[in-house]
Amino acid sequence: MPNLVISSTDQSPEIGLYETDASGRLTFADERFRQLALQGGPIPLARAPWANAHPENRANAEVAWRQAHDTSSPIDILVDISDTHGLVRSLRFLANARLDDDGTIIGYVGVVALLPTSQIIFHQDSEKLLALLADSEDPSIIADFAGNVIYRNTAAENFEQLAVSVGDQMPREFVATPGSRWRGEVALRGSDNELHTFDVQTSCSEDRLTILARDISAALRLQGELAHLATHDALTGLPNRTLFVRKLSEAIERSRSGTSTVSVFFLDIDKLKDVNDSIGHENGDLLITTIGRRLVSATRPGDLVARIGGDEFVILCEGLTDEEAALDLAERVRQAVTGRILLQGIEVVTGASLGVVMSRGESDESNLLDAAIALMRNADTAMYYAKTRGRSRCELYTDNMRNSAKDRAILSASLELALANHELHLVYQPVLSPHSLRVVGAEALLRWRHPTLGLLTPSSFVDLAEESGMIVPIGEWVVRQACTDLRQWLNEKRVDRQFVLHVNVSPRQVGDSRFVEKTLAAVKDADLQPQHIALEFNEKMLIQDSGSTLRTLQSMKRFGFRLSIDDFGTGYSSLSHLRVCPADFLKLDGSFVRSLGEDENDDPIVRGIIQLAHSLNMAVIAEWVTTDAQISRLRLLGCDLMQGYRIGRPVAANDFGISATTV
Repeated sequence: MPNLVISSTDQSPEIGLYETDASGRLTFADERFRQLALQGGPIPLARAPWANAHPENRANAEVAWRQAHDTSSPIDILVDISDTHGLVRSLRFLANARLDDDGTIIGYVGVVALLPTSQIIFHQDSEKLLALLADSEDPSIIADFAGNVIYRNTAAENFEQLAVSVGDQMPREFVATPGSRWRGEVALRGSDNELHTFDVQTSCSEDRLTILARDISAALRLQGELAHLATHDALTGLPNRTLFVRKLSEAIERSRSGTSTVSVFFLDIDKLKDVNDSIGHENGDLLITTIGRRLVSATRPGDLVARIGGDEFVILCEGLTDEEAALDLAERVRQAVTGRILLQGIEVVTGASLGVVMSRGESDESNLLDAAIALMRNADTAMYYAKTRGRSRCELYTDNMRNSAKDRAILSASLELALANHELHLVYQPVLSPHSLRVVGAEALLRWRHPTLGLLTPSSFVDLAEESGMIVPIGEWVVRQACTDLRQWLNEKRVDRQFVLHVNVSPRQVGDSRFVEKTLAAVKDADLQPQHIALEFNEKMLIQDSGSTLRTLQSMKRFGFRLSIDDFGTGYSSLSHLRVCPADFLKLDGSFVRSLGEDENDDPIVRGIIQLAHSLNMAVIAEWVTTDAQISRLRLLGCDLMQGYRIGRPVAANDFGISATTV
C-alpha cells in the first residue's frame, strides 16, 4: 500500500477500511469509513469509494483509478468531500490490488484517511497549575463533618450552605474513612437566588473535610444548548436529520416488537429557489420557518416534524391504521402548506410534493440505523416520483418505484465511469442553407456506448448527469471534443472557415463559475475563433434564470461566440427574454415542422415565428425536416437554415463531410 507519511507533530489520522471489486466499486466498508466518506450512510449500490466527493473530483478520481488499474500501480487518490455540516474535508484513498492465482486483479483493499491540518499542544507544568488554583475564583472550603466552616475563600461566601450540602450528599463510607476522596455534583441556590450546580471534589481527614468546588452551571447550560443545536435545525428550531434518524430507528424497533406501523412523509417545497432568487434569501428563510410551523400544526401531537435540508422536511407518524390513512394525513399536510403566504408584504404562492412510505417493521436491513435510512430513502423516492408527475401532489411508495430508483442509481453510477472509460462520443448532424444548398454548420450530439445497455441518447441520462453534477465535466469534454473535431475538418478542408458548430450547454454547466474560462481555453487550444462555436441552450433556461445565466451568455457573446435558442415554441416561450437575450439563432421546434403543409394552422405560426426572429436579427433553424415538401414550404416562408434526416443523419466525426447527405 502507498506510504501514508505523517509528520511527528501531527495527530494520528482518522482511518477507515474498505474493499472494492476489480472495477473500483465498493463491496465492503467499516463504520469509520462510512462516517468519513459516506456521511454515515449505507454503502451505496455500485458506487466508488469517493461517491460523495465533488463532481469534478469524482471525474478525476475515476481517471486516476483507471490509470492505476491499467498500470497495476497502487491507488493513491486525494478528493474533497463535504461533511454533514457542509465543511469541506480532504480525504486520501489508498489501496492495493488483490490478485488471483494467475495475477489477475480481482479487487482492491485499502484505507481512507483524514489527515489533520494542525495540532494544538497543551502543556502546563505543575507550578503554573498550582498558580491557577491559587488564583481561582472557585469556592474553596475547610469544614468539620457537622458542616461548621473553619475556612472559606471569598468565592465561597456567596454559598453559605455549600459545606452542609456536600456533607449531606457524600456517601457515608467516605465520611468515615480518613484519606478518602469523593467527586460529585451538588446543586444549591446562592445569594443571587439562582440555582447553581457545582462540580465538587472533597478530601477527608480525621476531623476535617476539604472542599474544592467549581460552578459548572453555565457550562451545563451551554452543553444543553450545544446538544440542542446538534440535533435541531438552527432556522426553524425543528429536529434535524440526526435526531429524526434516531427517533425513526426507535420507532422501527418498537414496531418490530409490536403491531404498530411506522410512516414517513418526505416533503419538498416546490420552487423555493424561485422565491430566493426573486425576493431574496431572507424571505426564503421566512417562508421555510412559516411552513415549518404549519407542518407542526397540521400533524398530530405525537408526530415528529424535522427539517433535513434546504427545502426538505420529513414527518414521522406512528400508529396509522393503513396506507389510506397515511395518504389522508399527507394530503392534509400538503394542503396546509399550499396556497398564498404573505412575507413582509409580499405575496407568494407555495406548494409541496410529498412522498409517503409505511412500514410494519419489515425491512431488508437488520440494523436499525440502516433500516431508518432505507425508509427515508423510499419516502424520498416517492417524493421524486410525485415531482415527475407534476408537483404539488402526494405519492405512496411502491416496489416499482424502488426498482426504478435502483435502475436510476445503477445508471448514475455507470455514468460516473463513462468519461474515464471513454464510453462517450459525439455525432454530428449537418445544418443546411435551403437557399444556397450548402452545409453551413452542424450540431454536436452526445451518445453513450453503455457496456450493457447499448447506445444511449441524452434523453436517457442527461437528467441524471444534471442531478449528480456530472453534467459539468461531461459538458466540458463535449466542448473540447467538438472543437478538436472542427479543427480536424478545417485542416482537411471538409468545411470552410464560415462553418458554425452548434454545441448544447446545460443550465448547471453555464452556472459553473469556470464555464467562460474553460470554454475559451477549449477554443484557443484547438486554434479556433469563438465565432466558429454556437452555444445552444433551451429557452427554459432563460425562464428559470436568476440573472447570472443571462450575464454569462452575454459575456460569451461579447467574446464572439454565437448563441442559439433551442426548441422554441414548446411551451416556455417568453418574448421578453427573446428581447434581452442576444441570440444569433432561433431553432424552430420540430413539432411545428412535422405537419407543415398538412395542417393549415401551422403555416401562420411558423411564418409568425420567422418574422419575429428576423425582426430581432436572428436566423431561424427548422428542426426535424424529413420531406422535400417541408423543405419547399420552409424556403417559401423565409426560413434561413434547416436540420433533419432529409438534410443528413447524425454521423461520426470521421464521416462528416463524406457520408453526411445534402439536398
